[in-house]
Amino acid sequence: MTRDIVLEARQLGKQVSSPEGPLTIVHDVSFAIAARESVAIVGPSGAGKSTLLALLAGLDQPSSGEVWLAGTNLGPLDEDARAQLRAQRVGFVFQSFHLVPSLTAVENVMLPLELAGRGDARTAAAEMLEHVGLAARLRHYPRQLSGGEQQRVALARATVGRPAVLFADEPTGNLDTATGARIAQLLFELNAAAATTLVLVTHDRALAARCGRVLRMEAGTLRVEPVAHA
Repeated sequence: MTRDIVLEARQLGKQVSSPEGPLTIVHDVSFAIAARESVAIVGPSGAGKSTLLALLAGLDQPSSGEVWLAGTNLGPLDEDARAQLRAQRVGFVFQSFHLVPSLTAVENVMLPLELAGRGDARTAAAEMLEHVGLAARLRHYPRQLSGGEQQRVALARATVGRPAVLFADEPTGNLDTATGARIAQLLFELNAAAATTLVLVTHDRALAARCGRVLRMEAGTLRVEPVAHA
């Protein structure tokens, strides 16, 4: 692994069983992503984007090939070891927020810090929520927050520990256009502030164009697209 490569797929493949026989979802995908790079993965529904993201993050295991995350080959690791690596080096933002409903906003943001053994979890979480404009919502539960506010909590939770890689899967997909635009801006601001590598799955071509590189999935295979920046 080159020192500044934080994420690499090597001939990655994923097959699943179906009534018609084996179904290939990801086929022979290889690429490398450098530290602090921002990369969008785009393509039509069913192209394999979310499956690829799950493989890269160690949430799913490939049928063939390798994933290297922060210098570690995920293949030989058991689930506990993969979970530990994710807790230490990875942040996640999903379309459906995935906040813990029984925890307040500040408690949700504290989670990754507590898993990492940070003694200043509450203070750091409160500061991050203030940074995303939710200083007045620390003790609110997810059900008391709007969709945009919930996604801001999710962004704060994903970036508070300064992960090596931030995976974002359709982070604006459940939001209206105006709210989605604000969340997108915040995503890139937080990613830059934390010096994190961003891997973004999106259907939004304008959002993808804000990344440094675009990878297009088509029927499980990958191709690189040129990006025309404004």
